[in-house]
Amino acid sequence: MSDTLRGCLWMLGAIVSFTAMAIAGRAVSLDLDTFEIMLYRSLIGIAIVVAIARLAGTLPQVRAQKMGWHFSRNIFHFAGQNMWFYAITVIPLAQVFALEFTSPLWVMVLAPFILGERMTVNRLIAAAVGFVGILIVARPSPETFHIGLVAAALAAVGFAGSAVFTRRLTRTESITSILFWLTVMQAAFGLICAGIDGDIALPASSSWPWVIVIACAGLVAHFCLTTALSLAPATVVMPIDFARLPVIALVGMALYAEPLDALVLIGAAIIFGANYANILIETRRPTAVTKT
Repeated sequence: MSDTLRGCLWMLGAIVSFTAMAIAGRAVSLDLDTFEIMLYRSLIGIAIVVAIARLAGTLPQVRAQKMGWHFSRNIFHFAGQNMWFYAITVIPLAQVFALEFTSPLWVMVLAPFILGERMTVNRLIAAAVGFVGILIVARPSPETFHIGLVAAALAAVGFAGSAVFTRRLTRTESITSILFWLTVMQAAFGLICAGIDGDIALPASSSWPWVIVIACAGLVAHFCLTTALSLAPATVVMPIDFARLPVIALVGMALYAEPLDALVLIGAAIIFGANYANILIETRRPTAVTKT
């Protein structure tokens, strides 16, 4: 099995985990704000990462190197994740996920600057076509504007930045080290942001199971994503996440009575088509030897 195919299979685990996290995030949204969700998720995550790393014997792999890259990766992710948690509470889930699917387009834009990957004509065309899909999903106008759309779009930028920095870190850092600093740094970010007003709410007893789901699903998703990115280029791995759209659309319809919006599906299909064409080109192109 090729590394590219293995990377795509790991992304399937991320799809299931992100879907579970969306459901749990909505469940606790009335009890906790997004910073508090991130704080408790990360604190639980630290315990899980340390426990599993000890059992696996990989804890010595955690090292305080490349901290600038870790910090940049986690700033992008923390901002994106907070925007995402907010967006899922104010607009339909399918719309959030459709806009989140623009992450591969932003990966294409950021990868040349952070990873040194070449910006090809095919990637430029994919980005331009994908932007058309964004306009169809968001339908920017005074009548249809909602701040949740802006939040979902910014979340996509944050996730793209996280993805390219993750790809950069996997060149020298272990997955255990990346996940450890993910949880530690984001716990610190969450504590600062949640406590800036001097009031950090504790989860209600009914919310703790959902918080634990968010923490576990988030870690599993990041483990799958980090593993996938260590096996294949970000521009190939990330578009696999598009399989989440039909799943989350059905979840939104079944659990929250959200209607299936044809324009959201059409826009997402255009975004998917642009990125899938890029995948086909990337996987068929002979691997070039590059200097790192």
